[in-house]
Amino acid sequence: MFNKTWRESDLLFRIKILTDKVAAFESGEKYIKMQEAHRKEIAARDRRIKQLEKNEAQAHAETIKVRNIWFQACDDVVKEKDLKIEQKDRELHQMKERMLRAQRQCDEALNKLRDRNLKLYEVETLFAELQGKLVELTARVNRDYTNSSVSSSMKPNHKKIPNGREKTGRRSGGQPGHVHNGRKRQEPTQTIVIPAPGEYADSDRYKPTGNLIRKQRIILHVTTEVIEYVTPEFRNQTTGQRVHAAFPEGLHDEVNYDGSVKAAAYLLNNDCYVSIDKTRTFLKEISGGKIDISNGMICNLARQFSEKTQEERDQIFLKLLASPSLHTDFTFGRMNGKQATVIICATPELVLYQGREKKGHEGVKSSPVELYQGTIISDHEATFQNYGTRHQECMVHVERYVRSSIENEPELEWNKQMLKWIQSAIHYYNVRKEEGADVCEEQVAQFEARYDEIIEKARDEYEYEPPSDYFRDGYNLYKRMSDDKGDYLLFLHDPSVDPTNNLAERCGRKFKRKVAQVMCFRSMEGVNYFCDGLTVIQTLKSNGENLYDAVISRFNKQGEARC
Repeated sequence: MFNKTWRESDLLFRIKILTDKVAAFESGEKYIKMQEAHRKEIAARDRRIKQLEKNEAQAHAETIKVRNIWFQACDDVVKEKDLKIEQKDRELHQMKERMLRAQRQCDEALNKLRDRNLKLYEVETLFAELQGKLVELTARVNRDYTNSSVSSSMKPNHKKIPNGREKTGRRSGGQPGHVHNGRKRQEPTQTIVIPAPGEYADSDRYKPTGNLIRKQRIILHVTTEVIEYVTPEFRNQTTGQRVHAAFPEGLHDEVNYDGSVKAAAYLLNNDCYVSIDKTRTFLKEISGGKIDISNGMICNLARQFSEKTQEERDQIFLKLLASPSLHTDFTFGRMNGKQATVIICATPELVLYQGREKKGHEGVKSSPVELYQGTIISDHEATFQNYGTRHQECMVHVERYVRSSIENEPELEWNKQMLKWIQSAIHYYNVRKEEGADVCEEQVAQFEARYDEIIEKARDEYEYEPPSDYFRDGYNLYKRMSDDKGDYLLFLHDPSVDPTNNLAERCGRKFKRKVAQVMCFRSMEGVNYFCDGLTVIQTLKSNGENLYDAVISRFNKQGEARC
């Protein structure tokens, strides 16, 4: 026992030494020293210009030498690693032989057998513990957008995102009978007639068909209209007061920008995710240098838009409370080096973003979720289970959890069957929605019966082989789907309830894209202003309104005249 402990300690000590050596190479410390030596050689070479060729050859030889040493060191590390692995395999083999010898001596020495059985139990316990930790670490390493809630943007070198829809067997692209949607023909402002070539017009071989072939070229021009208001000034001879006629409302400065300019700058920065500097440059160049607004004004547009759309957002809040189902989710970003939270409430026609410092019940306060009395669709956020009257779990997230169970519990069958059931159920819902058909109780009953069969199979499999302490995600999913069955089948019974929370998930990407691509927020106030504007923008898009004209009308609101 002492020799075994000493060998394990010695092995761990040697592994640590080798790890430190490899870390020195990976951290770049060795390369920094090499670069410093090379810099000194260059400085010395500059002082000895006449010996340039000789020093260069020496430096080159030194580089080759260092590289060879580095390659040799790497080879040595690999050889030592292989040696340790081989040694470990021999030790494991020896342990197995020792166990077999202990079993053969059971009739001869009962006391020795008890001691050996105790040692064997300790070894097996350690082995099972290490095996469980290996499963846990493997599951953590393999977590991605296909088997967890991790977004695909967190894995830049990710593989192709799988298509969860059932294959129809049809070729991709437009289907036979599909109406061609060409480019929209415009009313011409100028018509140029191209005369027919003489070889066609003057020849008896060609006769006109009476048809005119038309092709259009559409040109975009950006013009700047400037309206100047002029009024004479008067001076009171007694008091010296200077007076003049009142200007239209909204003309406070010598130069005032209309809502059209503000809308263009605001949408570029907050909807097209163009940086503030690039927005300013683009407007200046496209207007021929006439519109040169400051960065501070562009930043202030978010606050102005938020103030002018307060009543509209209040109406969205009330309409969300009256909706039959509500998609909701939390998303996160960075604010002044800290995490900022945004709660999203959405329906197909309405979206509401609200900035929060924390998630959970603190994040739900003053949001539609707090007062909502309908069906909440979410991605298994425990907080949302305390609100609303009914709940629908996002089946796409459930599908990811099932895939994780398949990867880490390949010996089970229930997870594979549940994956097929989820795909079939969502496909059935989509087909029924496209066709506008009513709920077929017979088909729903079949889906529900199959669901119960799979849950029962999961119960049998986990009773026969309990889940590992190091990976319980599959078991926890089975328990949730068993205890809260209605939260997973509601979309089959109610056509107004979507099976996924993709609506809120897609809305969450808008906030993340702003933080990741354009800017970082400096205060919670800035987060709230952006969320207020995003609420109106996404709602306008959902209703198919002209976004630019709608934003102009809101900037020109409250008596501001459009110049």
